[in-house]
Amino acid sequence: MSSLFNLFTTSLLLWTLIPLSLSSSALLINPAAGSRSLLRAVTGGVDQPDFAVDLNVTNFDEVLKDTPATYAIVEFFAHWCPACRNYKPQYEKVARLFNGANAVHPGIILMTRVDCANKINTKLCDKFSVTHYPALYWGSPSKFVGGEWNGKNENSEIRPIDDGRTADRLLKWINTQLGSSYSLEDEKYENDHLHSNVSDPGQIARAIYDVEEATSFAFDIIVEHKMIKPDTRVTLIKFMQLLVAHHPSRRCRRGSADILVKFDDLYPSNKWLADKQESENGTKHNPLGKFDICGKEVPRGYWMFCRGSKNDTRGFSCGLWVLLHSLSVRVEDGESQMAFTATCDFIHHFFICEECREHFYNMCSRVSSSFSSTRDFVLWLWTSHNEVNTRLKKTEESLKTGDPKFPKTTWPTKHLCPACYNNPNQNEESNSIDWNRDEVFKFLTGYYGNMLVSLYKEKDKEHSQMKVNAVAEEVLQSTNALVVPVGAALAIAVASCQKEVGADVSGIWLMCKCKWMKLPSFLIL
Repeated sequence: MSSLFNLFTTSLLLWTLIPLSLSSSALLINPAAGSRSLLRAVTGGVDQPDFAVDLNVTNFDEVLKDTPATYAIVEFFAHWCPACRNYKPQYEKVARLFNGANAVHPGIILMTRVDCANKINTKLCDKFSVTHYPALYWGSPSKFVGGEWNGKNENSEIRPIDDGRTADRLLKWINTQLGSSYSLEDEKYENDHLHSNVSDPGQIARAIYDVEEATSFAFDIIVEHKMIKPDTRVTLIKFMQLLVAHHPSRRCRRGSADILVKFDDLYPSNKWLADKQESENGTKHNPLGKFDICGKEVPRGYWMFCRGSKNDTRGFSCGLWVLLHSLSVRVEDGESQMAFTATCDFIHHFFICEECREHFYNMCSRVSSSFSSTRDFVLWLWTSHNEVNTRLKKTEESLKTGDPKFPKTTWPTKHLCPACYNNPNQNEESNSIDWNRDEVFKFLTGYYGNMLVSLYKEKDKEHSQMKVNAVAEEVLQSTNALVVPVGAALAIAVASCQKEVGADVSGIWLMCKCKWMKLPSFLIL
């Protein structure tokens, strides 16, 4: 028994020795570390920042693999080429529309460039048969990863852009491909190209990025407003335990585990130690701020599924709802009451909109009996969301503060789930819809379960042969098991549970708060 416990503690020590982040100098040398560092790199200039992302052989596959964009343009150029230098301002005019935190149309096209005059890129440029500068190529980002172009159009999903010598002509070429009408004069959030996604079930796949964005945004608020107090730290720990086990993004599960392992050191429960740490750190420093809960590439600075047609609509509130729904469908029956309590307490203590959190907590307070199944929790959250929509719809209509493209509505609509309505002729706006709750539950578990992570599941298949360190950052569907990095899982188990260990042929078990908790069998070393 002691040898098995020693195995746990050894793994814990090994995990804590792994560096959590790259140094700032490493980020400057290799901006492929993530979108946040890329944003710092491309927006560093004051006079005229670059919007196109500079790639090279070391970060080419990684950046294109990880981008949320549907399409990519790669410009191959040479820095000594006068025509390339003259073309750069034209290319940047178009890149401004699609790249960076202030993109007018984010998440559609990632515009990049590769300097073929840099010798480290010689083989990369040869793979794409670059015969002249500048040369522009178009395709799905995944097709560029580990790909090549042989100079011919036959059977290739990467295409040369043959008419993009000015910004106007390049944008016209893009509009022809997409059937869009983007303009160089488009301004952020003021466009007619944003289509409501309430009728397109496939669009929820893009929300996986927004769930990460909302998670990061929420923790930034908690840190910036110094909301971790002696009476709130337990609430945060419980909610983070929920994230570690059931967040739909693997990188967010991993980041949550990293923070939990070190939480007592960052925020001691002992008041004397906490006061001493605050005194030593000063009032402006908050130790949790150095953690990137969903990885260094998040936040990206924009929303995709949750993007509103105006700057001040949707966004974070939408992303937070999607996060809560995605957690609800992943908990087990026995966890449903814990998940309900953790969610209610988290919103009550950490959601900074006072009126919103009061309304939410009132809905929580009306629940008179404990939840005994996942279905109970999922349907309660769905009912509560519709209640919020009904209340806000009246207010937004009277004050004209709603998003005209995304008006509040009873959900799901008949288009999304016709089987959810027992009476197909009933008005969707009725206050007393006869719901088929079994079909609603089935729809919610599919929509916020498999469908939510389908985009990254496809990426995971496409790139299953890539390096382990790249695949480790992919977002996969959460399972009912505690799927976190081995060291973090062991560390959390050893740190938070009684040190009573057992084992059988199927895996390792830990006695945690008087209850046996089974760790996945892959954690056996």
